[in-house]
Amino acid sequence: MDWNIANVWEAVADAVPDRVALVQGDRRCTWQQFDDRAARLAAAFAELGVRPDAKVALYLFNSNEYLEVEFATFKARAVHVNVNYRYLDDELAYLIDNADAEILVFHGELADRVGAVRDRCPTLRAIVQVDDGSPHLDGALRYEDLIANHDPAPRIERSGDDLWFVYTGGTTGMPKGVMWRSEDLFGTLAESVYPVMREATPESPADAAAAALRIIDAGRAPMHLPASPLMHGTGGMTSMQTLFCGSTIVTLQGRHFDPHELWRVVARERITQMAIVGDAFAKPMVVALDEAAGRDEAYDLSSLVLVVSSGVMWSAPVKQALMNHQPVFCLDTLGSSEGVGFASSLTAPGQEVTTAEFTIGTHTKVLTEDGRPVEPGSGERGMLALGGFLPSGYYKDERKSAGTFRVFDGVRYSVPGDWATVEADGRITLLGRGSVCINSGGEKIYPEEVEEALKSLDGVHDCVVVGVPDDRFGESVAAVVSAEAGAALEPADVEAAGSHLARFKRPRHVVMVDAIPRGPNGKADYRWAKDTALTHVTNGS
Repeated sequence: MDWNIANVWEAVADAVPDRVALVQGDRRCTWQQFDDRAARLAAAFAELGVRPDAKVALYLFNSNEYLEVEFATFKARAVHVNVNYRYLDDELAYLIDNADAEILVFHGELADRVGAVRDRCPTLRAIVQVDDGSPHLDGALRYEDLIANHDPAPRIERSGDDLWFVYTGGTTGMPKGVMWRSEDLFGTLAESVYPVMREATPESPADAAAAALRIIDAGRAPMHLPASPLMHGTGGMTSMQTLFCGSTIVTLQGRHFDPHELWRVVARERITQMAIVGDAFAKPMVVALDEAAGRDEAYDLSSLVLVVSSGVMWSAPVKQALMNHQPVFCLDTLGSSEGVGFASSLTAPGQEVTTAEFTIGTHTKVLTEDGRPVEPGSGERGMLALGGFLPSGYYKDERKSAGTFRVFDGVRYSVPGDWATVEADGRITLLGRGSVCINSGGEKIYPEEVEEALKSLDGVHDCVVVGVPDDRFGESVAAVVSAEAGAALEPADVEAAGSHLARFKRPRHVVMVDAIPRGPNGKADYRWAKDTALTHVTNGS
């Protein structure tokens, strides 16, 4: 079967037209409306010159509109390009240019950033503003006008080769577009959702629609709340799976994560499952529950069954604290933009809660650098290597594609750099990413980009950026800096130098040193830098 996501969603829409598909606040959109609005938007894109393989960039917060644009992009056989809404001018311009984006859809709150970079983005045919009460950007098309002024695009033949991009951090510090064929994307998501719903993998879009009807009739259809951003893999992919089931996606209205809003929505909409990013989300969620209980105003969590996390450490004490409020299943998944299903850890109510201990996925192996399987119980470190349905590679980066998507014994694997040991019982203990990548609340931060920003400051002679433990976000950015001779440089000056970077990339800790050791090849000693930063953070100096 030549699987295409648009074909699946269209079949589901035909089967459950009156069922609610999207909810945000008081706004509700049925499956029929979801399909109709996306088809009208696809027609507008075609009129603007969008053809198969054209790139449509989504610079949007979580919202009904995000999913409508994604559906419209699939319908038009164009390519979804996620844009981190935390990105500022240079990062935004880089991604639009790197992706060859022709259409940029953005929330009005982000209009100033779009206005600052659009002249630097010659590939853009049009910019489309979603009204959120912010001033209208001159020259931007109005999202609702495009929908109102176009008839629905006819349904067309599509291909499983149609692409979906998810941009993630790159080795140069700038994001790289991971290319998923629609068929591979459906295949990898279907493997994990249909068995849970007690359904066989469908053989056609019509079968998928029939499966959705059975799931709904059996009362198993999830009410899914992606608390994490739709622009990231965890929120985006879990939402796709929910839509395969003909069910409902509920998004928060706040632009900044508010755990009290989250719990109010869980109670109001009878949410059954949600997607989060480890302790960065779960810790404030638990605090909010404790606060509400302390006021004798506990939230009604009785509908919540499953919490899914991926992207950053989800520690045992925080899982347990959440389960103390509501006996949910905690599914800690180890995946990445480069592959889904590396490993997972499911904790049921009443079970022992663990941190970083996973069961490897069906298509996963733990291999040495030369491709030899790691012996269980040996203590030997190995790389997690995922087979099965995989991305095609990174957009316009053959070198990095070859480094991540590797072939061992004739089998192609995704090997993004996560290291683990294999216990005697076959479970793995995750050790972390082998590179110097910093993971802060699920956001990938590569030191080189931050280092270059800091080096632009007058008085900075050299600097190295590393990650240090952070109680909430898993890791935070620390900069080890040496000053030019005679320069009066203070930590506050260094912190200000990163003001044009997204906030999550800016250093939270600055360590001033006399000199930074480098090897004969000019490479920094990251181990030394990390030890130095850790000493600073531990001592609070």
